[in-house]
Amino acid sequence: MRTVRRLLYTEIVKAVTFVAVGFLSLFFFFDFVSELAKANEAGYTPVHGALYSLLQLPDHLYELAPIAVLIGAIYALASLSQSSEFTILRTSGLGPARALAALAGLGIAFTLFTFVLGDYISPITERQAAALKATYRGGFKLDRAGAWLKDRRATPEGMHSVSVNVATASARGELKGVRIFEFDADGGLVSRIEAESGRVGKEATWHLTGVRVTDWTAKTADGLPEVKDETLATLDWSSSLTAGVVAAAVMPLGTMSTFDLFRYIGHLAENGQASQRHELQFWKRALYPFACIVMLSLALPFAYLHARAGGVSLKVFGGIMLGISFVLLNNVASHIGLLSNWTPWLVASAPSALYLLLAMFAFSWLVRYR
Repeated sequence: MRTVRRLLYTEIVKAVTFVAVGFLSLFFFFDFVSELAKANEAGYTPVHGALYSLLQLPDHLYELAPIAVLIGAIYALASLSQSSEFTILRTSGLGPARALAALAGLGIAFTLFTFVLGDYISPITERQAAALKATYRGGFKLDRAGAWLKDRRATPEGMHSVSVNVATASARGELKGVRIFEFDADGGLVSRIEAESGRVGKEATWHLTGVRVTDWTAKTADGLPEVKDETLATLDWSSSLTAGVVAAAVMPLGTMSTFDLFRYIGHLAENGQASQRHELQFWKRALYPFACIVMLSLALPFAYLHARAGGVSLKVFGGIMLGISFVLLNNVASHIGLLSNWTPWLVASAPSALYLLLAMFAFSWLVRYR
C-alpha cells in the first residue's frame, strides 16, 4: 500500500503544483496589468506594482487551493485511468474504501497547507500589500464615513459609552481625522474630542495632536451649566481600544487571521456592535481548508470513468467547471447569508457539505452501480 500511496501522491502533487503555478502566473499578470494603469501616480512606479502583485500571490493561492487540488487530482487520476494503471491497481486489490483512505492522507496534508497559508502567510503579505498601497494612496481605503469603533468606560456618574470615528489611517499607523463622542447612561452627549491626527500607544493610550475638546457637563463658578470649548496642542486619551483593535477596524478583512477575527468578534459583541460579517469571515477561514478534502473526494470518481466516457482533456474541463461552480456558490452563499442574516457557520460550511454529498453520490453510483 505504501507503493500505491507514493504513486498516487507523486502524480497528484505534481499535477496540483503545475495547475497552481499556471493559475498564479495568470493572476499575477492580471494584477500587474491593473497596477500599471495606476503607475506614476504620487510616486507609484511599475516596480511597486510588481511588488504589490507578488504580495497578492499567497492570498490568490489560498483562494485557489481547492480548485487547484480538484483540477490537478482529476488530471492525475484520469491520466492513470487512461493508461490503465489505475485499472491495474483496482485489480490488485485497491478497492473503493482503500482508495478513499489513501487519498484522505493527502487531503489532510493539503488542508494543513491551506490553513497555514491562509492563517499565517496570507495575512502578513496582505498587510504588507495594503501598507504599500496606502503609502502612495494617502492612507488605507475606508468607507466614506470612515471607521467606527465603540468603547465603554466607568465614571463616577455611571457607565459611559464612547464612539470613535477615524477618517483615514496612514501606512505608518497614524490616524487622521479622529472624532471621539462620549455619552452618558441615558444616551446624552457628554463630550466631544476632535483631533487632526493621533496614534495608539502602549496600554491603549491615544496620543492626539491638534485637539479641540467640547464639554457639555461643565459649570460656571455660580454652579450654572455651560458648554466648555478648549483647544489643546496635544492630549493623551485613555481607552481600552488597543492598537490591534484599531488595526482590525481600519485594515481589510483579508489581513486578519482566525485568532484575530475571534478576538475582534468578542470586542464587537462586548460593545453591542454588529459582527456578522466578521463571524462569516471567521468561519470561512476556519472551514475553507477542509474544502481540499472535499475536492479530492470529488476527483476520485473521475478515475473510475472509462476511456470512452471522454479523454483527459474533457475530464479536466469538467473539473474546471466544477471548481468554478464551487467558487461561485461559495461567494454567492456568503453574500446572501450576510444579507439574510443567516447563521454564519452554516453559510460557510454549506458549499463544502453540498459538494461532499455530490462526491459521495457520484462515487457510489460509478463504483457500485456501473
